[in-house]
Amino acid sequence: MLKLEVSAATELRTYQAEDAAMLYRTVDANRAHLRQWLMWVDATRREEDSLAFIRQAQQDRYDQKGLALGIFRDTTLIGGIGMSEWNHNLKKASIGYWLVKDAVGKGVMQACARVFIGFLFESVQLNKIELHHLPGNKRSAAVAGRLGFRTEGILRDSTLLHGGYQDLVITGLLRSEWRGA
Repeated sequence: MLKLEVSAATELRTYQAEDAAMLYRTVDANRAHLRQWLMWVDATRREEDSLAFIRQAQQDRYDQKGLALGIFRDTTLIGGIGMSEWNHNLKKASIGYWLVKDAVGKGVMQACARVFIGFLFESVQLNKIELHHLPGNKRSAAVAGRLGFRTEGILRDSTLLHGGYQDLVITGLLRSEWRGA
């Protein structure tokens, strides 16, 4: 199990099968809040869906394709952060994250992302991390900006959300920029 300490009360850690019920309950309780930005929320309809996600995340970690971590505060799941699209040749990957509604706006995600990004640059040895978000997701854009990500472009109609095409803002952060931050 991978654990990264964010603070005395908050840690990032790999999901375990026994987290499936808590993951499902957390997503379900925050469905309206999360659904506006995240397409996977609609596919999470039962505890078994969360268990399937956890098993796939474990396989992706084993295959070195990605890494999914829960954000736990005092053993309670309050969000998630992960890496996907891991390109070993380019030493590049994308990250994404989410938080329960009650944790938003308190600096939690910035602190968690800072620890996660440091791990990806130093331990995984990535050279570049991308963060993609919808243009209307001002909170995600603000987190990216505070962490030093630069907007690299907008891909028009490049994702589907609730049956409609959406633009995608691409931001990036290089290891050399992180060291200088």
